[in-house]
Amino acid sequence: MIPKIILGKTSAQGLIRYLYGKGKANTHTDPHLVASWNGFAPDPGRNPHHTKAQLARQLDQPVRMLGDQAPETKIWHCPVRAAPGDRHLTDEEWAQIARRIVHATGIAPEGDTEACRWVAIRHAPDHIHIAATLVRQDGKRPHRSFDRKAAQAEARRIETDYDLRQLNPGDGTAVKRPTSKEHFKAKRQGNAATAREILRTRVRRAVAAAANEPEFFTLLEATGVEVKRRIAPSGDLLGYSVALPGDTNKHGEPVWFSGSTLAGDLSLPKIRQRLTASTPEANARPGRTREGNPWHHATAATERIPHHLTHGNDTTAQGQLAALGETLDLLPLTAPEAAQAQLQHAATAFERATRSRITAEHNSARVLRHSIKTILRDPAPTGDGAGIAMLIDAALIAVAYAMHWHRSHQHAQQQAAARQTLHHLQTAYAHIAQPVLQGFARRAPEPHIQRRYAYQLKQAVPAHADRILNDPAWNALTTALADAEVAGHDTTTLLDHALGQRTLDDAHNPAAALTWRIHRLGHRHTPSPRAQAAKTRTTPTPSPRPIADAATPTRRTPPRR
Repeated sequence: MIPKIILGKTSAQGLIRYLYGKGKANTHTDPHLVASWNGFAPDPGRNPHHTKAQLARQLDQPVRMLGDQAPETKIWHCPVRAAPGDRHLTDEEWAQIARRIVHATGIAPEGDTEACRWVAIRHAPDHIHIAATLVRQDGKRPHRSFDRKAAQAEARRIETDYDLRQLNPGDGTAVKRPTSKEHFKAKRQGNAATAREILRTRVRRAVAAAANEPEFFTLLEATGVEVKRRIAPSGDLLGYSVALPGDTNKHGEPVWFSGSTLAGDLSLPKIRQRLTASTPEANARPGRTREGNPWHHATAATERIPHHLTHGNDTTAQGQLAALGETLDLLPLTAPEAAQAQLQHAATAFERATRSRITAEHNSARVLRHSIKTILRDPAPTGDGAGIAMLIDAALIAVAYAMHWHRSHQHAQQQAAARQTLHHLQTAYAHIAQPVLQGFARRAPEPHIQRRYAYQLKQAVPAHADRILNDPAWNALTTALADAEVAGHDTTTLLDHALGQRTLDDAHNPAAALTWRIHRLGHRHTPSPRAQAAKTRTTPTPSPRPIADAATPTRRTPPRR
């Protein structure tokens, strides 16, 4: 059940005419009254002797009685829509729902004979429109503080009482939904998405890809978006608005959307915070983020997100989720064509999981942000597809932890968004990872070498050895181990490192997960023969710290995906 309150400054006549009309796309069928303030208001939909003007005049009467003292905002309009898949409610059920909504919001409390005048009109099977005037019949204003929140709370109770689909309560951080007019306009223009949705996606991608503010605007304009800057008298940039070419109003002027109306985190101040936290720290060790394979850096940073979500504070966790969202925003631009659509669906779904009432601390995610920007500029190091496969594998675990983090904070909408993201990511991962793993498997080493690796595996992780050995990706894992061994790594030590990074309890395909870890660690700089000999003399039975994740403890009871 989805109520949406809209306020208007004109009389009721225009709204009544629309509600009883055919609709912009002839979508209004059998418009008629199902309830009203007094139970016998005129219904021009069912009684030919009643007119729309007559109903509008009766609604407006308390407002006209005040004359010049009438409030500027006169109309309270609340469409109430059943969720997709809900059964069709009867007129009487809709009438009861309308009475509950106007009671809960303070428009017409039950038993108050001097309350506002209102009507509920049904012109489609799945929703009604409640129209009210914002002057009570005693000339006073209604007490409707927090009416939007009250309407949502009552909708949740209605869902339970009428056995309807239970929608997730929000926390006020969701983006504004496109209006019906925007949907009809997109349909007329042959677009699958509204201008608001297209612009939101392009702005989010530009933020994720840009290294600084000037580059953000350059990238945005390069995608065809028109940008209007708001400049202070001092010359400082205060804000921005965007429009799609060809998207105009009835006067032929561009339809502008400010960043903050697209999403709360797309205002210029919020974008500046994220861009500041996107560059490497000045005192970072050379090579930590600027050198080496950026896919490996991004994967290592993504693998640390579960630790931040389970052991860090809430502001750091929220910042990590925002950075993960930016990573997903850019992945479709670097992915094989077969996986692009699913990755775009994943990014769109996870966008809701990147925001909550918790303020994000972005600095802890510098490495991830910088690495994904580097990948966008030069994705060449992963010609075999292994880089994006290992990053999505790490992202799957991170999104699973995000889902449980939101659940623990009672963020129902964000939890549902993360769950939906998992579905799309898993589909994309199958498209990308399967051919890469098959390519690895075709280069599997000789059986006697595989038996040696199997023995080392059983010694290193006996609890998971059988699962790994029976995993279809076992041959691919042996190839990764053989490649690392050729590069100079000790495979026993490398297995210890890979297994120490994170438990395999949360891995759906443990051999594939280990393959990506070994592949990444195997490309790292190997110690010199002298250093290896010295380490062997001083530490007969080494227990090395995990590379890249040495400070990350094993999670207690991680969620499965």
